[in-house]
Amino acid sequence: MKAYELLFFVAPTLEEEARANVMGRIENVITAGEGTVDNVDNWGKRKLAYEINNLSEGDYILIDFHANPDHIAELDRILRINDNVQRHMIVARADRD
Repeated sequence: MKAYELLFFVAPTLEEEARANVMGRIENVITAGEGTVDNVDNWGKRKLAYEINNLSEGDYILIDFHANPDHIAELDRILRINDNVQRHMIVARADRD
């Protein structure tokens, strides 16, 4: 298992229930691949450097997790097709292995 971190943001106007569904789906994909979620850090609303999809702010969430490298592509695919996730980035963390 390798260490990764996922940073994504959703629209700040998104309802709490929809935000919880996004988090639940991400956790399900990670655990389905025998991974573990180590930490979830809600950064809250942040101003974007430029407008994305007519949004000037985003509600950021950082997730630290361990997973098999084979399952990262599936997580990336799920995040790409989820309309609530505006942008995301998955980074391998060699310093946390």
